[in-house]
Amino acid sequence: MWYFTIVTCSIGLLMAAVYMLICIGRFDFVKKLANGKRWLNIIISFMIFVFMFTAFSIIFSPLNAIMISMNVLFIFMLSALLMKIVKCLSSHKFKPNLQGYIAVIFSVVYLSIGYYLDNNVWRTDYSLTTTKNLGELKIALIADSHIGTTFDGKGFAEHIKNIEKQDADVLFIAGDFVDDLTKKKDMLTACKALGNTHFKYGVWYIFGNHDEGFFNKRNFTAADLENALKENGVHIMLDRYELVDDRFYVVGRNDSSFKERKDIVNVMHGIDSEKYIIILDHEPNDYTNEAATAADLVLSGHTHGGQLFPIMYLCDWFNINDRTYGYEKRKGTDFIVTSGISDGQIVFKTGTKSEYVIIDIKQV
Repeated sequence: MWYFTIVTCSIGLLMAAVYMLICIGRFDFVKKLANGKRWLNIIISFMIFVFMFTAFSIIFSPLNAIMISMNVLFIFMLSALLMKIVKCLSSHKFKPNLQGYIAVIFSVVYLSIGYYLDNNVWRTDYSLTTTKNLGELKIALIADSHIGTTFDGKGFAEHIKNIEKQDADVLFIAGDFVDDLTKKKDMLTACKALGNTHFKYGVWYIFGNHDEGFFNKRNFTAADLENALKENGVHIMLDRYELVDDRFYVVGRNDSSFKERKDIVNVMHGIDSEKYIIILDHEPNDYTNEAATAADLVLSGHTHGGQLFPIMYLCDWFNINDRTYGYEKRKGTDFIVTSGISDGQIVFKTGTKSEYVIIDIKQV
């Protein structure tokens, strides 16, 4: 099956590359340089493609260069389809390769917007109610900072300062604080920034699937990260719960990618269901079991809100997670998934935006 998948993808990428060379070769300046020679047209087109791919790899990264290439390919194909439809419906003669120029302009605008949406951070608000004896609680939530992608440790510290100005009672970090490419100095700077905050009920953290590290390429371990967080007063919650100010529980789950993760019933064993219960679970993929408990609110990240168009729709259609982004309620339990304050390695968001979340909970 894997061989079939690899071969199919390789053929698809080859066909895509050929199509892009054909599209590049249709531009007037390429035709003039080729002077009617087909072989020269192909060479020039190939050199332009390689130059652009290399430039994007240097400016961003090879992974981002691939993402840009695939998006531009999709836009060229869509532009060609639309032009054919227009030609069928109209007798008007269009300029040569108008489709190509439209595709280039749209690609530049589309990717520029995607870069802006990813590298800036917005506030997203939710208002919830409860009948439990909670009073009022204001929560700040972030996830998926993947430090080193769109900001370094100092950049993270600036975002934390801004979030602290929102006067939330508590800050929750729903995983993927760091990534495989995060540098130790940036990790330490970010942890120190958390230690300098003054949230009434502190900072609470769960590990995401990237926090442990996949490839052992970074210059610090998961243990180093855990120690740095603890030294800065961050509450690390891994399959356990704590009662806060006799008002509400914080339940932190180990990430679902780890074999030692306990089921939610065991994690919550002995909890007082009369009090407000908040679950932090990095990946939003256990809604049915969590909704069957006495939990009032479940907070997650991981999905990046779908990140790239049309991935967010595909995730929903194929049920990749219980939810890709936003709010829903199941059996009396509120669920919120944030798109994250950044993302992992790719610096574009064309299907959503970077955000931090403020949740106002009021007793009714």
